[in-house]
Amino acid sequence: MSKFHLNIQELVQGEFVLNKVNIAFVFQVNCPGCFIYGIPIINNLYKSFSKNVGFIGVATAFEDFEYNNEANLKLLLHDGTLVGATKNYYNTNYGLSVYPEKIIFPAAFDTVVSSEQFINSNKIALITDIIKNIPNSSEQEKEALGEKVKAYYSGMPLIAETFTLNQLQGTPSFIIFDDHYSILGHHFGHINEEVLKNKLEHLLK
Repeated sequence: MSKFHLNIQELVQGEFVLNKVNIAFVFQVNCPGCFIYGIPIINNLYKSFSKNVGFIGVATAFEDFEYNNEANLKLLLHDGTLVGATKNYYNTNYGLSVYPEKIIFPAAFDTVVSSEQFINSNKIALITDIIKNIPNSSEQEKEALGEKVKAYYSGMPLIAETFTLNQLQGTPSFIIFDDHYSILGHHFGHINEEVLKNKLEHLLK
């Protein structure tokens, strides 16, 4: 079973308590869909399950670094300040410049580093192991893929570790994991709240 690699830079709000069942909500502050679909779902689940489930929101950045940063996460959590495309969406559709819903779950900012800081043999190995068919590949094939991965990330000025080490498809992403960080469920994009609710209830039983 694959592991969830949680590498946060700073816990900005609340406290993350590792439980038998946990859920990480990975989002970007410059991601309208994260605010339309993701945050309300996690807020509702937090109200229902926080006594038995560990919750952590991870604000990440794989693009638009001028908006997706820790300073803007802190503004969002403090008074609902919106930025970039998210601000444009709520302003255009609702005449709002602040997010109308209070974020109540613990939230952190992803560890964002330069490519020089990020690239080492352990991290490259973690990424190559996630890519399909690696378990059945030869050592030579794995090594060649590792060089391709290293070359790819060498060209990036900044890299978010939680997002990259887990090879997430985008935001919002929902990762359910146990107290050993083994992944129990993984969903990307718009998902019905009942799906996550039923999954948590099943795991808690």
